Amino acid sequence: MNQEKKQFEDGLIFDSKVKEKISDHVSFFLKSLGNHVDKPGTKGTPNRVAKMYDELLSGYATDINKLLNNALFEVKYDEMVVVKDIDFFSLCEHHMLPFHGTVSVGYLPKDKVIGLSKIPRLVDMFSKRLQVQERMTQEIAHAIDGLISPKGVGVVVEGKHLCASMRGVKKPNVMMSTSALLGVFKKNHSSREEFLNHIK
Repeated sequence: MNQEKKQFEDGLIFDSKVKEKISDHVSFFLKSLGNHVDKPGTKGTPNRVAKMYDELLSGYATDINKLLNNALFEVKYDEMVVVKDIDFFSLCEHHMLPFHGTVSVGYLPKDKVIGLSKIPRLVDMFSKRLQVQERMTQEIAHAIDGLISPKGVGVVVEGKHLCASMRGVKKPNVMMSTSALLGVFKKNHSSREEFLNHIK
């Protein structure tokens, strides 16, 4: 069989030997389907899949301190900060199928604020893993709370899950919403309502 020669480099998550094993398993899967890997469409598929997971799961290798790169600023500002409609893509840990959607984040600063670009990067850090949406929502909220100790944090995630769209219940229009509310966002009705109104 004239399979494409494997050439892998060590990645953020998987080293070259692990990538080679992943490639071998994908080859076996394709052969079992009768769609041999030397056919034009799937000739390079095992190698591409092995490399792809290093990118899709790169959140495991992200160092939160390097990600922030000192982008925490002391600012005299006591009103709400909201960053909404942050796109995310993740993999469901139950079936390893994608789920995707948007994340909206709000916080009420005490002493510090986070650089704007760092909040979407935090979302990427936690979404580029094997995940469940409920846990991801909590992880983003607690990360922000731990970084700047604000008066309150709110995170709302809306996601579409291919594990419920293309298999199982097969409901492609189902949208799942999850929230995590900390500090005054949980305790104070007006703060919570202000945040939720911002992200409508």
